[in-house]
Amino acid sequence: MKENQKLKDNKKFSKDLEKRTLDFAIKTIYLSSKIPRTPEGNVVRNQMTKSGTSIGANYREANRARGRADFKNKIIICESEASETQYWIEIVTAFKWQTEKVLDTHYKECSELLAIFTSISNKL
Repeated sequence: MKENQKLKDNKKFSKDLEKRTLDFAIKTIYLSSKIPRTPEGNVVRNQMTKSGTSIGANYREANRARGRADFKNKIIICESEASETQYWIEIVTAFKWQTEKVLDTHYKECSELLAIFTSISNKL
């Protein structure tokens, strides 16, 4: 019975995290759309959009992995993309391309996702 409950809990966690990473991707795209359309802004916008949306895409792939090694590899990619997204948010913050409140909220969520994926990776 305990094993069955653990499996249900893991599936719920996975679905909830998929939803959370999807929401993060959507917010990243929205945030990116507010970056100025300058040559510099275009670079940051494209890079942040790519890394911020890649977190959820790779997590979804991890949940459909073909084994433990494939799962771990995808989780490590999620971890890396979350770290990269933090970097781009820091640049947006430095240039004040969005309000501090919006950026702090987005950075906090990104940090939490990074911590989750780091924890999952360390347990594998």
